[in-house]
Amino acid sequence: MIVDAQFLDMLIPALNKGLWMSVLLIVPSAIFGSLLGVLVGTLRVFGSKPVRRFFDGYTVLFRGVPLMVQLFVFYFGLPSFGIYFEAYGASVTCFILCSAAYHSEYVRGALLSIREGQLKAGAALGMSRVQTILWIVVPQAFRRALPGCGNEIIYLIKYSSLAYLISCMEVTGEARAIAAKTFRFTEVFMVLALYYLFLVSIASWLLKKFEDRLYIPGFGRQK
Repeated sequence: MIVDAQFLDMLIPALNKGLWMSVLLIVPSAIFGSLLGVLVGTLRVFGSKPVRRFFDGYTVLFRGVPLMVQLFVFYFGLPSFGIYFEAYGASVTCFILCSAAYHSEYVRGALLSIREGQLKAGAALGMSRVQTILWIVVPQAFRRALPGCGNEIIYLIKYSSLAYLISCMEVTGEARAIAAKTFRFTEVFMVLALYYLFLVSIASWLLKKFEDRLYIPGFGRQK
């Protein structure tokens, strides 16, 4: 197997184009998926019984149905009901909803690990239940959930490769197109692997910096 310069001159620009689309998929999905996951996780613990059941059902649905099926439903199925998504919009929407379901599990577990006495302490200080949850409980729980949520973002980077299935040509879609045209599958996917390794390395570094930024001495992990 020889990856010659002429082949790379054709491959790299196409993968770079796909890489930009991958970034446009990953960044908003990671940000809004995390925020929605914190909200859903909090409501699953502190919401009313109907709210808890609704979001428990949402979590079961999006964690239980394969992401590929979700993409097909949003892109090919919803138009039957008059709801239309472009390939990019369907991909980002599915990634946000699926990622948020997993984030909510990490957040829910972290919230349940916070002692209930802190709610009483907040009430003793004159804070309402909502204020205590927002300003005392959630900040602690978020720090405990952060490693798991970071792991979900790494998974998001890798399963963003499914977007090509609905014609959203991110980096994997571009790689498959070139491999099908040249029949040089091994070389193409070895280079593609380096692209994903680069993305995951950057994300891991940023997550580590964010975790260090939120670190409180004596709470959570050892620095």
